[in-house]
Amino acid sequence: MHGALDWRALLRPGDWGVLALGLGLCVYAGFCLWTGAPSSLIVRARGEVFIEVDLNQSRRIEVPGPLGLTLIQVEPGRARVVADPGPRQYCVRQGWLTHAGAVAICAPNEVSLMLSGRGNDYDSLGY
Repeated sequence: MHGALDWRALLRPGDWGVLALGLGLCVYAGFCLWTGAPSSLIVRARGEVFIEVDLNQSRRIEVPGPLGLTLIQVEPGRARVVADPGPRQYCVRQGWLTHAGAVAICAPNEVSLMLSGRGNDYDSLGY
């Protein structure tokens, strides 16, 4: 315990202020940057909302696009693109979206999906 007393004696009032400021910044960042659990899925086709569904039950959604059908799988709290007629399959490779504000865009087929909920990362989506 003697070593702890010597260590605290070396701290000046400004050091305590810097420590308090750092702790306050960490708490502030935790509240501001926290993305909550998603509550709904918004699917857009050709830039307009195609469907908005709650993420409380499993379902499959077929979304028509200029290249064909995009198949979306929804499970409680998450969603993903299962199949898309686009050539590079980027939206399929993204896998499960699990956080509010997460987005998958199938640009060639003009289909996108976004998880919505408290603490979204994005205000809107457009392409």
